[in-house]
Amino acid sequence: MVGREVAARAAIHPVATITEMNSWLDRVPVTRAFPPDLGETLRGQRGIFVIEVSTAPGCVPCADLWTKLGSLRSHYGWEVRAIGEQEAMLHSGRLGLPWIGHPVVWARPAADQNRIVPVAIGTDHAPNLARNLYLAAKMLTGVRPAVGVRALSKFTGIVGVTPTEQSRSRARP
Repeated sequence: MVGREVAARAAIHPVATITEMNSWLDRVPVTRAFPPDLGETLRGQRGIFVIEVSTAPGCVPCADLWTKLGSLRSHYGWEVRAIGEQEAMLHSGRLGLPWIGHPVVWARPAADQNRIVPVAIGTDHAPNLARNLYLAAKMLTGVRPAVGVRALSKFTGIVGVTPTEQSRSRARP
């Protein structure tokens, strides 16, 4: 049986450079099949849902994710806002998710801060983010969560290196 710590290490990929991040992203499958109503659904939900993102200064995957979310915001009209680490940890805790670092993305109804669905843990490809936003909107409007969660693109776990991890990696010979 694999221990929880071993499983977490296998699923989390802290990166400090664009090269490291792209090396991990190259391994992530890109969604190629989309529901026929994806664009219509996402544009139709503008103003109803908010995308919340945890972020940190100097976080390479955060910058990458912000670029992709900015494009999705322009295309579909969803509000994207940064949230602080404490709020991000509360979101994770409410859902029973371990806090692994930045960035993490959630979608929620604009009028309800307590109904949240995780969309990405770490940066990801834009098509995967769009599909997960679509599925989050569906789950928040009545699709059974078990169905939506099974269909979500897997979370990449490509997160920024924390200052502690950076100093440890510099200390290694």
